[in-house]
Amino acid sequence: MIKKSKKLIALGLVSTLITTMLIGANKQATDETSPEGESQKSKLEAYIKFTRILNAIDQQYVDELNTTDLIDKALKGLLSNLDAHSSFMDKKSFKELNVQTSGEFGGLGISVGMKDGILTVIAPIAGTPAEEAGVESGDIILKIDKKATIGMTIDEAVSIMRGKPKTDIVLTIVRKGESKPLVIKITRDIIKIQSVYAKKIGDDILYIHVASFDKKVAHDVKEALLKDQNRTGIILDLRNNPGGLLDQAVKLTDLFVGKGVIVSQKGRDATENIEFKAHNDATDNKAPMVVLVNGGSASASEIVSGALQDDKRAIIVGKKTFGKGSVQVVLPVGDGEALRLTVARYYLPSGRTIQAKGVTPDIIIHPGKVARDSNNSFAIKEAELKKHLEKELEKIDGKKHDAKKEKAKTEKDKTIITEEQIYRDAQLKSAIDILKALMIVERQKQETK
Repeated sequence: MIKKSKKLIALGLVSTLITTMLIGANKQATDETSPEGESQKSKLEAYIKFTRILNAIDQQYVDELNTTDLIDKALKGLLSNLDAHSSFMDKKSFKELNVQTSGEFGGLGISVGMKDGILTVIAPIAGTPAEEAGVESGDIILKIDKKATIGMTIDEAVSIMRGKPKTDIVLTIVRKGESKPLVIKITRDIIKIQSVYAKKIGDDILYIHVASFDKKVAHDVKEALLKDQNRTGIILDLRNNPGGLLDQAVKLTDLFVGKGVIVSQKGRDATENIEFKAHNDATDNKAPMVVLVNGGSASASEIVSGALQDDKRAIIVGKKTFGKGSVQVVLPVGDGEALRLTVARYYLPSGRTIQAKGVTPDIIIHPGKVARDSNNSFAIKEAELKKHLEKELEKIDGKKHDAKKEKAKTEKDKTIITEEQIYRDAQLKSAIDILKALMIVERQKQETK
């Protein structure tokens, strides 16, 4: 009874404090209305209703509840019902967020989001346990171990999936095209993310894969551009890139455009209305360019691809992007707790929004392999006949192992993309073909000047 009395006093104080603050702040304007048409009086009544319900739960609920836990549950429900990305973070959740942003943590290497209220894989991160286990962009996570994800928040899901390295977790996944759910066992590991991979395709195409937007992305891409002065075309691969830091998305785009708005954000508060513009010192604003995207490209990836598309700086190839175009800020509320709150939405240079719409490629290409005509595998040109027969003789003479070594050496060279790798990736193959056509047109323009 003593505990119950203390709770009633606490909740009563909450109600009294809320009422006092509202009356004190609005004693001269109780009948004024806000721009949305809500009167101060109705606001006060809503706050009082909230505290009455808390009191009713505390007095009548079948199990005795801790007042702090009850308030935390109310806050979590409140924030999660605003949108998929807003949340209340208790001490544990806030601490985990800080661990995540440090760049190294024990987990699966998977980026998730809410799509139509369902926990959905945005993308597995390259080289992580999730990718190696076969998790794919667009997978719906039905269960994490034995816990159903229906009604689960993103923070709760991430908290369960993160854990000590070398421990196992089981995801039950619904995948488009599969007749029944897939059960995937994944072993957690320390997640270290390499964000930028630069490779060559032939002698004149620079391929840059950006896996996520950490604090070094723009710097690393610029280094790759400066290092390769022989390029005449660029492929920027943003597939399965779940996003990251806004300033890096802006700086990356700024490397390829010399003027105009890259992205703007607009919110309810005028202080959140910001335009991010390009500068006139772009590293490369002329070389023909193709950007690869898919359903796993989200947030910062969509800003970059959408801005380059609006600016007509690049051709966008692949599948429609995820559609995450809102701005969140973390607001500490004391004692190790915080709110993650959506305060604005992103808008591309043309004024279109990304949120729930995504970026539609200029040319839609489905993933898969490129069919090759096996009947022509032995076809050789007359000019190559002698060289080919010499190689066949070398095989008979026992020198076949040299060819194997040469092939192995090529496959191990991580600075180039082999023909075999290209033909295993239909989207990349199409991007190369499109880029080569753009390069021919650009070369013809230069020759006619």
